[in-house]
Amino acid sequence: MKKIVFLFASLVFLYGAIAQDKPADTTYTLPDALISQSGKKITSAKDWETIRRPEVLKLFEENVQGKTPVKKIPLKFGRMSINATALNGTATRKQVRVYFSKDEKYYMDILLYLPNNIQKPAPVFLVLNFGGNQAIHADTGILISKQWFRYANAPAYVNHLSTEASRGIQSNDWPVEKILAAGYGLATIYYGDLQPDSAGSVDAGIAPLFYKAGQTKPADNEWGAIGVWAWGLSRAMDYLQSDKDVDAKKVAVVGHSRLGKTALWAGAQDKRFAIVISNNSGEGGAAITRRKYGETIAVMNKAFPHWFSANFKKYNDRENDLPVDFHELIALIAPRPVYVASASKDQWADPVGEYLSAYHATPVYALYGLKGLDTPVAPGVSLPVGDGSIGYHLREGEHAMRSYDWEQYIRFADRFFK
Repeated sequence: MKKIVFLFASLVFLYGAIAQDKPADTTYTLPDALISQSGKKITSAKDWETIRRPEVLKLFEENVQGKTPVKKIPLKFGRMSINATALNGTATRKQVRVYFSKDEKYYMDILLYLPNNIQKPAPVFLVLNFGGNQAIHADTGILISKQWFRYANAPAYVNHLSTEASRGIQSNDWPVEKILAAGYGLATIYYGDLQPDSAGSVDAGIAPLFYKAGQTKPADNEWGAIGVWAWGLSRAMDYLQSDKDVDAKKVAVVGHSRLGKTALWAGAQDKRFAIVISNNSGEGGAAITRRKYGETIAVMNKAFPHWFSANFKKYNDRENDLPVDFHELIALIAPRPVYVASASKDQWADPVGEYLSAYHATPVYALYGLKGLDTPVAPGVSLPVGDGSIGYHLREGEHAMRSYDWEQYIRFADRFFK
């Protein structure tokens, strides 16, 4: 079985490498974010909010991420632990379990660090993580996740379960002390609490809570894992609004890679997120799909068929037929600030395409009298751009979220939160 999985992964990588070596398509025509389906030119923020924005949101729901259920789930917050002198006294660490069902079978765990060097309430970065809450820092007070993990690299993960050896193994992506020193809190949740990142895993996540009688999987126009994970971010926001130590009007949602796609979709749907940040989100996130560069719709849907709605598979190798493109996903966040980040060696995520999405969202921000990006020419490495409501940088290096990225996010948030 392991050989089969390895062979499949190798084929996906090879297919992706071939696609990546192809030049980007520069002949595409983007859907106009400011032309309604009836042909009306959108010239005001009011028209965007009442006419065009609902249309664009519905197009993404019907063709890409799928519809998020409207059923309300009663939440219960259970405090698992609190330590007011965590990390050598610099932080207050809270661990909260959010229950989604009366039998407490369905839940997610929030790890929340709040800085002790400022008066509360504190602004917060909210981020889903890949390795379990204990993976972001070596702090021995963090509860170890008991959920299933996609990757099983011993000794940190054995039989797809985390061990003590997983503590802090992803700390390079999480400069916790730097975030706290800047006056920000950090809230994080293991994305597998909501749905395992595995094909056919929907019944192992929270989706069954929303099924109708006799339903066994989401309908073709209903959410995939991206939608489930985004729903979880909004439920985390529900908790943060209840915590008096958190400034819930200053919560920035952040995500890397597939969780960058998730952060954008969460921010598009939930206007409570004050800032939305995408780190190396690529196809299905920030990148222009009509460029057909790096990871394409077909490659992504074949490798990760559970991420998006079944309807999105209709556009495998048919990018130009998709009635939206991903500059419009970024536009859905307007007028709230949005930041897009790329990495120089992450051509798979198409850094130029990610920049162009941010640039082509600028006309929607202009409806609110807000500044976006000035030029369609992407900046060079380590040259952050955007002194308005849209920011972008290209970092040297691989597909990851590093300290340099966080420095830019803190600087960007400072402009709006401080």
